[in-house]
Amino acid sequence: MLVLINLKTYPCDPIAVATAAREVDETTTARIAVAPQAAHLERVAETGVETWAQHVDPIDHGSNTGHALAETVSEAGAVGTLLNHSERRLRLADIDGSLEAARRADLETIVCANNPAQIGAAAALGPDAVAVEPPELIGTGTPVSQADPDVVEDAVDAAAAAGEDVSVLCGAGISTGEDVVAARELGAEGVLLASGVAKADDPRAALEALVEPL
Repeated sequence: MLVLINLKTYPCDPIAVATAAREVDETTTARIAVAPQAAHLERVAETGVETWAQHVDPIDHGSNTGHALAETVSEAGAVGTLLNHSERRLRLADIDGSLEAARRADLETIVCANNPAQIGAAAALGPDAVAVEPPELIGTGTPVSQADPDVVEDAVDAAAAAGEDVSVLCGAGISTGEDVVAARELGAEGVLLASGVAKADDPRAALEALVEPL
C-alpha cells in the first residue's frame, strides 16, 4: 500500500514530517511518501523519504513564468507528482499535457478525480495511478470508504474498464489505520491523506498508527 502524505500549504515543519515518514517507512511493508510545497522539495528529498510534487504544469522549457516544470521538480528530488487535485483542478487536455511532461521527466503520476466517471476518463489517459477523492469529504475525517464505499469499488471498476494498467488510490478523510485497511479491502492500492499527519502533534505516532494494521 502506498501512503502518500500531501502537506498542501499547511503550517507544518516539512522536514520533521519527512523525517518521521522516512523512519516509519523503514519499519513497515507500506510505501510511505511525502508531497511538500514546491519550495521545499529539495530539502524534503534530502531526508531520504520518497518525495512527490503536488503538481506539474503541461509545459516544456521556455517562457513560463510562475509554472512548475517537470524537469525542475525531478532535479529537486521528486520521483512523482500529483495531478488534478480538487484544490488544483485541470482541464482534461491539461491533465494529458501534464502527464506527457511528467513522463518526459520520468516522474510517476497520480491523477485525482471526484467520482468513478472521472476516474475512468483519467485512467484512459494512462497515468500510473488514479485517486478517487470526493471533495466534500476532504479534511472532514470521514473517509470515503465509510461514507460511500461503493464509490471506491466503482472507481476500481472504472479504472479497469479503461483498459490501462492503472492503480486506484483512495483519498479524502483518511486518518486511521482502519481507514487504510478498509480502502485496501475495497480494492485500492494506496491512500492519499493530508491533515491526519500534517496537522498531527506527533506526525511519527500518527503514521505508525496508520500503517500498524497493514
